[in-house]
Amino acid sequence: MQAEDRLDVERLGGLAGMGGPGGHIRSTGQLLGRDLRAADREHLAALFAGAAPPAEPRGAADGFRYRLALHRPGAAAPTVIEVPEAAVPASVRDCVNDELI
Repeated sequence: MQAEDRLDVERLGGLAGMGGPGGHIRSTGQLLGRDLRAADREHLAALFAGAAPPAEPRGAADGFRYRLALHRPGAAAPTVIEVPEAAVPASVRDCVNDELI
């Protein structure tokens, strides 16, 4: 991930099944690459390049998952991945806000 990239973040799942069809809570956020530490940008770049995210802990059926959409300048469409919460840097998790819909 580069400084000029934009990352759209959506938190899904959890005990209440947030973000799913028929849900009444939307949990989203957005960051620019320049707002992240270099280590976090490198970690995200590895995930988008296909690196295997950490395994979900046992009993994580109700855990959160994150849908990340990477928008690069000049790209026709974003690159989208979905990863378990354990794979997401804290700075990315912290950008998410809940909204009643």
